[in-house]
Amino acid sequence: MAKTSSIIKNDRRRAMALKFRPKRLELKQIIKNPATSVEDRAAAMAKLQKLPRDASPVRVVARCRVTGRPRGNLRKFGLSRIMFRDKALAGELTGVVKASW
Repeated sequence: MAKTSSIIKNDRRRAMALKFRPKRLELKQIIKNPATSVEDRAAAMAKLQKLPRDASPVRVVARCRVTGRPRGNLRKFGLSRIMFRDKALAGELTGVVKASW
């Protein structure tokens, strides 16, 4: 089980990234637009850099929903490889069957 503080910090990052998403997208569109003047582009880049670091979606870590483990996660199920195996063998995951050939 991961530290509770790590899980809470990641949840806070996820919420902040969601909160600032529209603002970030707007600034990025201004920066990427070839018709934007150099001054406007520089101002948009400065505003983007002034946003909190945790507002970036890259800083959100994929964690297991059950244990909070940060490594070895399967995105489709939101579980770590260990919990995925336990739940799959217990028959708790719909559509997952142990391979046999």
